[in-house]
Amino acid sequence: MNNTNGKKNLTIAGTDIDEIKRLNSQSGLSYNEVKRLLAGNFNNKHK
Repeated sequence: MNNTNGKKNLTIAGTDIDEIKRLNSQSGLSYNEVKRLLAGNFNNKHK
């Protein structure tokens, strides 16, 4: 993905920021999402 001026959004080291964001969005649940899911399941079972 390119920003509006046609250049890639890169870090100083050359990492493509937009590509990392795209890959992260496809990677599944985050650590905090898993914690919330587990806490919700635990609370529902112990009511």
